[in-house]
Amino acid sequence: MTASDAARVSLVVFLFVTVQQTLMVEIRVGGAHPDIIWLLPMAAGLVGGPARGATMGFGSGLVADLFLPTPFGLSALVGCLVGFGVGLATVALDRSSWWLPTVSSVVASVASVVLYGLLGYLLGQPQMLHVDLTRIVVVVTAMNVLLAVPATRLVAWALPSASTEGMPTSTAGLLR
Repeated sequence: MTASDAARVSLVVFLFVTVQQTLMVEIRVGGAHPDIIWLLPMAAGLVGGPARGATMGFGSGLVADLFLPTPFGLSALVGCLVGFGVGLATVALDRSSWWLPTVSSVVASVASVVLYGLLGYLLGQPQMLHVDLTRIVVVVTAMNVLLAVPATRLVAWALPSASTEGMPTSTAGLLR
């Protein structure tokens, strides 16, 4: 990764964390707020494959963990698993499909919220399963579906060397 690629990735992570901490935490639907941080590993897995998805998930999760009262590294672990999973699940698919970012955001959002709650519970945070996970899943998924395509395009811009690596030419055009 070149220095300009690292700068773009940092800018995208900073943008998402800033929007999350300033706008998304203020939006409440039934006590739950959207969590757009899960879009980063999803988009990186979709754009760059399992390794890039895991790396983006780990890095963005560590930054997100700085603002959360949960065990440090929990978001990084979940992001890593989700990014790797999306990258692995979509590696054999036609990535030029218009619906792929949207479907991936649904699966990644549900997996992220459920994994976060379960792993938090296993790490000694029993209150993480005493909340209404269904409501949280719905709120997080709804917002992430709306932002899936722009997030995928931003991550494709941040990871230009990954966005065309091993992909048909038509896919690179969709992601830009």
